Amino acid sequence: MTAVFQNLTHESIPPTGRIVAVRGSVVDIWFDGPLPHVESIVTAGADQSIVIEVSSHLDLHHVRGIALTPTPGLARNWPVFATGAPLLAPVGRGILSRMFDVFGRPIDRLPPPQAVSWRSVHQKPPPLARRITRSEIFETGIKIIDVLLPLERGGKAGLFGGAGVGKTVLLTEMIHNMIGHQEGVSIFCGIGERCREGEELYRDMKDAGVLPNMVMVFGQMNEPPGARFRVGHAALTMAEYFRDDEHRDVLLLIDNIFRFIQAGSEVSGLLGQMPSRLGYQPTLGTELAALEERIANTDSGAITSIQAVYVPADDFTDPAAVHTFSHFSASIVLSRERAGEGFFPAVDPLQSYSKMATPGIVGPRHVAVAQEIRRTLALYAELKDMIAMLGLEQLSQSDRKVVARARRLERFLTQPFFTTEQFTGLMGKLVKLEDTLEGCERILKDEVADVPEAAFYMVGTLADVLAKADRIQTR
Repeated sequence: MTAVFQNLTHESIPPTGRIVAVRGSVVDIWFDGPLPHVESIVTAGADQSIVIEVSSHLDLHHVRGIALTPTPGLARNWPVFATGAPLLAPVGRGILSRMFDVFGRPIDRLPPPQAVSWRSVHQKPPPLARRITRSEIFETGIKIIDVLLPLERGGKAGLFGGAGVGKTVLLTEMIHNMIGHQEGVSIFCGIGERCREGEELYRDMKDAGVLPNMVMVFGQMNEPPGARFRVGHAALTMAEYFRDDEHRDVLLLIDNIFRFIQAGSEVSGLLGQMPSRLGYQPTLGTELAALEERIANTDSGAITSIQAVYVPADDFTDPAAVHTFSHFSASIVLSRERAGEGFFPAVDPLQSYSKMATPGIVGPRHVAVAQEIRRTLALYAELKDMIAMLGLEQLSQSDRKVVARARRLERFLTQPFFTTEQFTGLMGKLVKLEDTLEGCERILKDEVADVPEAAFYMVGTLADVLAKADRIQTR
């Protein structure tokens, strides 16, 4: 239990209630006096270590709550202490480079952070008057994302990818670019994460040197559904501090937003609510919106969010997927086929999309280049079967040019990352959008048709391509 709860309970407040029923994570409590507010915290147990969040008032003397901690041994008639406070999260510069659980306790085996304050995880979204209505591009320095899938500053993007296709590497690189080149803060929120994944990610971030301006918050897979449901709100509270108080841009990474919905479904089922379509909670849309609407672009800063998404049984009509997609301004799909061919980042340019790729936001030139890239790669995808059966020589002259452009584009849109330098031996590259557009335009116009394909692979700008070509030809 956090120091805040310890200060509010046990010695300072006498027991005000007692437990009348325990059903797994659902606890019914009787109170003689005024009932604690909904979403406030009450504690129980010999050392007050069992934390329960009030979810509803049953009558004048009974409340029902969801335990945020395991409840083994909890029994009827045990005393309960009402803290009078909601679940709190630590905020302040002292939380940087640290890893926390849903209660704000450090889980990185280091002493508790100093000079932090505590805020309720239940915050309202910023009012419309504070939001910036114009759409701005969030440059990542990653070529294929900036050209084909421009992200929105203060917006939300979905990241779809299985194991081994480079999802974590892509997230790590975005964190590196955000911290190193935009002086921002990155917050990683693991909802229902495996302990192995959390430990590996922490180690990778530390080795990559991005930890000093980063915060990690985890609700592990084995924790009760109430804790997994609230860990996203705790991470958002930390992000809002850096946006509103420090006036800094924040990159919020959530893995996995489906597990947030899953935890809410478990909580709803435990409370006995009637399920809606496909067994999801009837409050699915409201609960997801309460989280997503807090991620916004305001006059003091922006929270840009990239959220990993699991689609149940690849069914994009599933209610969880439908409600999640409605909040995204971009969708990044990672392809196992491209990863197998060595094209990293393994973003599938034909399945991914962005609502920002319109002339009014990115400009007519950018839209024209992106559309021509997609058209060229789509034609190449159609020609692959013919090439496999008949060979490249059987294609017409125009089709051969399309294939040559597409193969150069595929390689040009690969990029060495800073966070993988120790593994690949290649120096990381951060490429400006203008340089990427210029390089793609020249490839599409066949201005570099005489440059060998190998020179386009794993480089930064077109100048790097030409320099690599010179090295290849002088060997």
